[in-house]
Amino acid sequence: MSGIFITLEGGDGAGKSTQAELLGQWLEQRGLEVVRTREPGGTLLGAELRRVLLHGGDEIGDVDPRAEALLYAADRAQHVAKIVRPALERDAVVVQDRYIDSSLAYQGAGRVLDVDEVRRISEWAADGLWPHLTILLDLDPAASAERRRARGGTADRLESEAVEFHTAVRDGFRALAKLDSERYLIVDASLPIDEIQTRIIARVSGLLTR
Repeated sequence: MSGIFITLEGGDGAGKSTQAELLGQWLEQRGLEVVRTREPGGTLLGAELRRVLLHGGDEIGDVDPRAEALLYAADRAQHVAKIVRPALERDAVVVQDRYIDSSLAYQGAGRVLDVDEVRRISEWAADGLWPHLTILLDLDPAASAERRRARGGTADRLESEAVEFHTAVRDGFRALAKLDSERYLIVDASLPIDEIQTRIIARVSGLLTR
């Protein structure tokens, strides 16, 4: 495979979708094929799993943390096989909202599962595929919550968790970035949108000349 795989991570409300869209546009302006996708929900199977995991509510009741981790892994296996690897094989740039690091932060740190076990499940599901670059949009959980309130709508299962959960998730992401600093770019998500984009583009430009 000779394509480029870029993922965006961070808490809910950090601005991942906005920055993924801006990055995709910038890449397309340079004549590159861009595949914009997300987890969960990048495939038909994934869309159903996303509905159940995030919006199932009383329909499914409480979800055991291990079951939750396995369902995200199932989504990942289908997504990598059907969307990500085929795109990389035809030299496209995949810009993806969430990937393995989200499982490590949310199910590992947030749900207090063994992070190494979650990593093994996720790596197996993805057949060992890791991104060339992971962009962490780092934002204080209180600021994230305020952004979610401002945009309105109904909070999903994860968004509805207590602040302690979201703090653990943020700490989890930061720990992952510290352990794999070459793959990660950490950006302060409280900065203006255009400044965040500038920092991301500066890092992505280096990937395009590799």
